[in-house]
Amino acid sequence: MTDDAIVTSTSRALGLPPQAFTISNRADSGVQTTFQARTDGGRVYSCYVEGSVSVVGRVVSDAICQEMRQSDAPASARRPATRPATGPAPACNALLRAAGRCS
Repeated sequence: MTDDAIVTSTSRALGLPPQAFTISNRADSGVQTTFQARTDGGRVYSCYVEGSVSVVGRVVSDAICQEMRQSDAPASARRPATRPATGPAPACNALLRAAGRCS
């Protein structure tokens, strides 16, 4: 599996341009490749893609990525809270509540 195929698939999965994240900790095991994607904003995703060769050529699946919770991420990947210590919190709405961003 090529690095370009992994980056392209991850770009589609995260909805980010390829230059907005980096791939690290790649591990190939048979048809599956696992890796971490770290965005420029500091979010860390645990991802994998699967690949094979068929009659039409090389086939790479869409990347499956799950954002690592801060407690699951290595200490070097943890990012500080982005909300300032002072000032009002943003209004909570259904979308923010579903994303777990309401206090």
